[in-house]
Amino acid sequence: MASFRAPPRKGENFELSADLNSEYKDKRKDAIKRVIANMTVQKDVSGLFPDVLKNMQTDDLEQKKLVYLYLMNYAKTQPELVILAVNTFVKDTDDPNPLVRALAIRTMGCLRAEKIIDYLCDPLQKCLRDENPYVRKTAALCVAKLYDLKPELVVENGFIETLQEMIADSNPMVVANTVAALTDIHQAAVAAGSNADVFAITSTVLNKLLIALNECSEWGRVAILNALARFETEDDRESEHICERVVPQFQHANASVVLAAVKVIMIHMRNVHSESLTKQLVRKMAPPLVTLLSNPPEVQWVALRNINLLLQKRPDILSNEMRVFFCKYNDPLYVKVEKLDIMVRLAGESNVDALLSELKEYSSEVDVDFVRRSIKAIGQTAIKIDEAAERCVNVLLELIGTRVSYVVQEAVVVMKDIFRKYPSTYEGVIPTLCANLDELDEPEAKASLIWIIGEYANKIDNADELLGIFVDTFTEESYPVQLQTLTAVVKLFLRKPDTSQGLVQRILNTATKDCDSPDVRDRAYIYWRLLSTDPGAAKNVVLAHRPPISLPRTTVSPALLEELLGEVSSLASVYHKPAETFVGRGRVSAESIPRKAGDLVDDQLVTQRALQTVVIGQQAENLLNFDDPADVDDQQPSGIAATAVLASTPAAANLLAGTSSNPLDDLVSIFGNSGMGSTSTPAPPQYQNAFAGLSFASPITPAPTAPVTPSILQAASPVQSQPQQAQDDLLGLF
Repeated sequence: MASFRAPPRKGENFELSADLNSEYKDKRKDAIKRVIANMTVQKDVSGLFPDVLKNMQTDDLEQKKLVYLYLMNYAKTQPELVILAVNTFVKDTDDPNPLVRALAIRTMGCLRAEKIIDYLCDPLQKCLRDENPYVRKTAALCVAKLYDLKPELVVENGFIETLQEMIADSNPMVVANTVAALTDIHQAAVAAGSNADVFAITSTVLNKLLIALNECSEWGRVAILNALARFETEDDRESEHICERVVPQFQHANASVVLAAVKVIMIHMRNVHSESLTKQLVRKMAPPLVTLLSNPPEVQWVALRNINLLLQKRPDILSNEMRVFFCKYNDPLYVKVEKLDIMVRLAGESNVDALLSELKEYSSEVDVDFVRRSIKAIGQTAIKIDEAAERCVNVLLELIGTRVSYVVQEAVVVMKDIFRKYPSTYEGVIPTLCANLDELDEPEAKASLIWIIGEYANKIDNADELLGIFVDTFTEESYPVQLQTLTAVVKLFLRKPDTSQGLVQRILNTATKDCDSPDVRDRAYIYWRLLSTDPGAAKNVVLAHRPPISLPRTTVSPALLEELLGEVSSLASVYHKPAETFVGRGRVSAESIPRKAGDLVDDQLVTQRALQTVVIGQQAENLLNFDDPADVDDQQPSGIAATAVLASTPAAANLLAGTSSNPLDDLVSIFGNSGMGSTSTPAPPQYQNAFAGLSFASPITPAPTAPVTPSILQAASPVQSQPQQAQDDLLGLF
């Protein structure tokens, strides 16, 4: 019973409340510290708001900072009680101590409670013109925070004009904070659709920024450099002047300052017409970029991503610095991958031997993914430098000789690309590749070797036996392997019809009957019909000359590259994507980014061509009807004229105007409304089995009846002429 009569246990907040109201100063300060400690570990101490507020008026600066910190954290949850603190804030902005004045105005800007915004204007006006630079620089940032909460209040009180005047301040830190505030306001205004240029950089402003640049902290330098990157010069002399004044920032210890300086130089170098100055700037850019690689791995990776972007624009920046990018044993994989890419970009005749030696060393590492990428880099080097191709092939042969499964498989994939770049050049390595057939168990490696066998079938004596291994297991292979096997067997037949007719018959039957991939089936039907109707055309299609491949110089389009170079040292240059794709309201997709006029013109051309293709498809030979009259083209308009007729439909008009909400549905509706439901006549008996008409060297038995699986090459039964229903299958439209 005693436990029921006992007084209720007091919680921690009750004890804190009692201490906050203590008559002893030290006890109150200690209680505030415990409140802040609880707040830091996410304990709810919002109920102590009135008690903490009572301790706001004090001469102890440390205690005042703690109370202000508490107010900033809980101002949103207790907006009514924050009003009680306004008088103290206003009083503190008149305090003789500049630290107290700055602390008060900074805290008022961070409270983000609408009820005290109107009380902020008068103290802010005073602090912007305060005699102490520390107060002025704090007040400058407060204007940007106020603009975020209530833009019209900033405009009405003339804070923006005051900031523009403060750019001429004698203190460089005030200038830097003013630039940062104006930049934030400018970006917010542009995002809101305002046409007013809040932060216009004139030649006068430019000179003031350049004077303040060398005396700021690193944060201030980054803000000023970003503003300089926005400045549009009137002539090349102005660009040269900016470059010369910014170059000393390359020696700064902070990586962000170095990259911001590189961005400014890259942007203004576009207007520098002096070749000697351009070469001088490029030469000065190399040492700071190399120095960035002595930072921790995370900073290294960011630097490497930016260097990769810079090299796509100016490959000569680091042409003599290949060895700096050699991988270290303790580098993380993400750093090694970036270094490999940059090494390939820097590869040239003078340093290719050192690169190949290094890549060969990497290929014996324990990290499988890194080994694969290293072997791929050897292939990219061979494709990029013609003179080094033979040395690259020799290195690959040595790696194949190790008989390590994943090494052999990646080497086979790389050799396929080398054959595509240098056809009929390194045929001597084919026997070595074929001898490692049993080592291959990955689809890409199998498909690559099959492509090589099919491409050089006339020079490989046992090509039919090698391909026969894959034909036997055709249905068990992955789809890329099936497609390559099908094409390789047809190539073999076109080159050696006498010895491979049984093999091609078998794979076409298997592909059309037993394969569940529509891509494989359709390709088999196309080959079947080509071989049965016109072997000469089949040879022109399947054995057509292919242009050699090359290594792309850039990974992004030229327009996007220029845009990303203007975003160096930001996330856009790290991701190699425009900022709109991952920042903003809901991280929009690429489709919702406002596109350049050239892109829109390209889209209209593509749409026009698509509609012309539809028209041609309507007028072309019906694949289900082998007896179409030959004069069908004389009865209908074609090309652009036919597109004009087709554009009268609402769906086509939407496509051409670019207002279509679902282009695929509109395109299908064009097919459905264009008379595609015409009657199909059955195929003549001699084409019921399309492959039966093939003229082989020796007679072959007719193949079984075509499979039940629907296909565009399968003869259709006669149907009555009627409009197509909306739910018809897309293949039925043909």
